[in-house]
Amino acid sequence: MSSIKICGLQQPEMVRSILHLPIDYIGFLFAKSKRQVTPEQASKMIEVLDEQRAAGLSHPLSVGVFVNPSQSELTSIMQEARLDVIQFHGQESPEHCQWVKDTFPGVQVWKVVSVVKGNQSHSDHTLAVTVKSESNTARHKDDEGAAGVPTAVELNHVDALLTPYKYVVDAILLDTFDPEYGGGSGKTFAWEAITAYQAWCSAVNLRLFVAGGLLPDNVGELLDTYAPDGVDVSSGVETDGMKDINKITRFVERVKHRDTSTG
Repeated sequence: MSSIKICGLQQPEMVRSILHLPIDYIGFLFAKSKRQVTPEQASKMIEVLDEQRAAGLSHPLSVGVFVNPSQSELTSIMQEARLDVIQFHGQESPEHCQWVKDTFPGVQVWKVVSVVKGNQSHSDHTLAVTVKSESNTARHKDDEGAAGVPTAVELNHVDALLTPYKYVVDAILLDTFDPEYGGGSGKTFAWEAITAYQAWCSAVNLRLFVAGGLLPDNVGELLDTYAPDGVDVSSGVETDGMKDINKITRFVERVKHRDTSTG
């Protein structure tokens, strides 16, 4: 079963409107973004989730998205908006991740890797990997339609990049690099990059989430080809910059239909 994360929520009313859907995580952006929220705004949305929890009802977990936050910033935000997951979208060190685990027991830590096209340059504020292009279709699928096998060079690169994090994070999330915000571009990356990360995550027993340009119309292809542990969407379920309940519903239905048809 693939988990679903809806990111970039800003209003308690929208949180209430999606509680009936089988969504596993909802994300709040504390980093610079068009969808950035304050700790107070996030707290009001978390109150909606707490009401569900108190009533013994199922509810998504809350995820806070950060880019290179200080310990004091995290402490201040966690005092006002108690998050279930802290998602690091910058160059946060393994030591910083461990500090979160030690300081906030029970809180998950996710680390994002921003996938960069070969002709892009990335900032020093993100943990990024470069792929040559999106035209490498020869390895997109094998003859049976499954994902291609990663090369030894790719596996070694991923191992060197992520091994320092393997004991201090709970999941890895791949997203398309954005030169302004680091991620959240609403654009897809070359999905063939997934295979090496998937192999590494499977070997070390970490979950792999995929974000970047996902839509109700393309998430099925992603799941059919690569079957990541989870998918993360924001702009792909918006209309005119606002979350659209109809698009969210379609996205969730596509994911769950795929799970049902392959399970």
